[in-house]
Amino acid sequence: MANNEARKTRSFMGTMVAIAWSFIGLRRKRDFDEDVGGLNPVYVIIGGLIGTAIFIAILLTIVNMVVP
Repeated sequence: MANNEARKTRSFMGTMVAIAWSFIGLRRKRDFDEDVGGLNPVYVIIGGLIGTAIFIAILLTIVNMVVP
């Protein structure tokens, strides 16, 4: 991408998709390059908190199912 081109910011759902792929560690370099400068920091923080809460809830559910 050329320096003089305006970077397009991602929507909230686009940011959530980028964060979801990042949580599982599967990102193509091209997608990462598109994300740089195009993610809204507020959306990233909100998405990170939501993702962390879901991850903890899944872990607690698994532990409660295994431990009687």
